[in-house]
Amino acid sequence: MKHYPFILFYIFCNLLIFALQGTFWVYLFCFLMFLAVIIWGSFDIRLNYFVNSITHKRTKIREVALTFDDGPTEFTPKFLDLLKENNVKATFFCIGKQIEKYPETFQRIVVEGHTVGNHTFSHANNTGFLSTSKMVEEIKKCDEIILQTGNVKTNLYRPPFGVTNPNIARAIKKTGKKSIGWNVRSLDTVIQDEKKIYHTITKKLKKGSIILLHDTSEKTFTVLADLLVFLKDKKYSTFTIDKFENH
Repeated sequence: MKHYPFILFYIFCNLLIFALQGTFWVYLFCFLMFLAVIIWGSFDIRLNYFVNSITHKRTKIREVALTFDDGPTEFTPKFLDLLKENNVKATFFCIGKQIEKYPETFQRIVVEGHTVGNHTFSHANNTGFLSTSKMVEEIKKCDEIILQTGNVKTNLYRPPFGVTNPNIARAIKKTGKKSIGWNVRSLDTVIQDEKKIYHTITKKLKKGSIILLHDTSEKTFTVLADLLVFLKDKKYSTFTIDKFENH
């Protein structure tokens, strides 16, 4: 049961209130703590608090998934060149507006055998505050553009920023999507130093890891080049998200 740890926490808070005779400060403390847990559950997709998300593959062999968010962009062709040179397939979670901006690049992603996923139409900064109907609209509009531009359909969806909540959970269910998370976050949109990004990835890598990257910058391209060398040296193969069911 995905809420099990949080139910225990709720019970603990009530026991604490009872034990300390329910003073105002105890109530306030418990409320703030419970609120913090809810926020944590919203922003850490690995917890599966509101939505069951695929965050890794259960496997006994050395294999990982390379996933790229927020494209296609002006940098994506270089990523595709590098992946092609190394005979590696990846999963691209694309934004509808970006597909409209770079339709030929999106078509190349599809033609070269990579997997594509839905990353909403606009990737709005206020995604966590949108209504269920608005989230459904965001997902469906991206689906339409994916179909029109690449002649493909996808049931894969990655929540922008990894944010989930009850509205997003309902939207995912209404649109029949599978929520895809990660268990290795590169932080390539935050960290500027390429070596730090590389070490952030490689030190967390495990069999079946899903790696979150972004095809949006030169620095991540450089990191990818080094990462592919690392994977080859450590005898890791790669898989795409559409090729397995377990999570």
